[in-house]
Amino acid sequence: MNHADSPGSLEPSARVSSAQPPEGPNDAQVEVIVVGGGQAGLAIGFFLARQGRRFLILEAADSVGAAWQDRWDSLALFTPRRYDALSELAFPGDPDGYPTRDEVASYLRGFAATYELPVVLNSAVRSLTQTDDGFQLECGDRTVWADQVVVATGPFQVPFTPALAGQLGPEVFQTHSIGYRQPHDIPEGTVLVVGGGNTGFQIAAELAGTHEVHLSVGSRQTPLPQKVWNRDLFWWLTKTRLLTMTIDSNPGRRLSERETLIGSSPKQLRRLGVDLHPRAVSASNNVVSFADGTHLQVDAVVWATGYQPDYSWIEAPVLDAEGRVRHRRGVTSVPGLYFLGLYWQHTRGSALLGWVKDDANYIATQIQILADSRKRRPAAAPGRARPNTGDSQKEPSHVQPQ
Repeated sequence: MNHADSPGSLEPSARVSSAQPPEGPNDAQVEVIVVGGGQAGLAIGFFLARQGRRFLILEAADSVGAAWQDRWDSLALFTPRRYDALSELAFPGDPDGYPTRDEVASYLRGFAATYELPVVLNSAVRSLTQTDDGFQLECGDRTVWADQVVVATGPFQVPFTPALAGQLGPEVFQTHSIGYRQPHDIPEGTVLVVGGGNTGFQIAAELAGTHEVHLSVGSRQTPLPQKVWNRDLFWWLTKTRLLTMTIDSNPGRRLSERETLIGSSPKQLRRLGVDLHPRAVSASNNVVSFADGTHLQVDAVVWATGYQPDYSWIEAPVLDAEGRVRHRRGVTSVPGLYFLGLYWQHTRGSALLGWVKDDANYIATQIQILADSRKRRPAAAPGRARPNTGDSQKEPSHVQPQ
């Protein structure tokens, strides 16, 4: 893979033609609507533009990459820059270094601009409805129709906070990890970080420099070092093809049921002075109780407890009773409706910046297949011909950001 010579270089090795946004301020008909202008939405946009499709990318925020700006200030990816490109456009900077939150947001903005992707900002979709010949989307004061739709809102939608948060008294400062920015935002005193994923470990490590920190871990995670024998972990994962192991395989299914810590470990946190506790089970006023019967008086709690999906705006039979998507590699049973960027959508890399393009390419191919089949059989009932969905798989009920 080729890389930029300098951090400021965003020159792609090949340029694609962009689809043009429709004319008319209040209504439009396009071939494809992509809901979400983050990494997944831009990745599928690249392939749709290469097909020459007429499409729009609807982004709720006021800028591309805004979701990354909502993370804490010191966040850095655990994947080196050489693995973080969405397409031929290399991620600028030291290929062996780890990009920051702001670098990722900048790269996504540069990607959208380089390929002239038709991103429409401030366009939160209120509803998605299946029609006789496609889909109708209500977006602000605008209605848009599309033959096919890709939901690329990603796995991190609604912050999940356990019920015991409501048992804490008003004197305890509380925030979900999405609201955490830097240590100085947390009041002085004893801080409990709840959540044993990568986010919880990283925030606990940062806070240890300024606070008395405790970490509550609900289930044991497998820690992996960032480097093995002077090689980055992702070099090994790529060479051994573990990142492309699918959820359909027995090893993939087992891996999808557990979370892996990368570059963090309980031993590392203890060296920083962080005390570890088992699952938090109850709270009263400013005291939190743990599964082993111990208690801790706290001044602040950071809930690094992941996210839950919210697809309540989708009026189509693609969700199970718990509101999770039923799909096969992002292809649903509703012809022309797809999902992209889900956690373990197909592989461990499905929700990672540098690997989402593989699923995006697959979905774009399915869009092409369905569009071609409809052209060949224009008199067929809408949706009669569709790509192969195979057996259904479901997304996790809530996931940790990686």
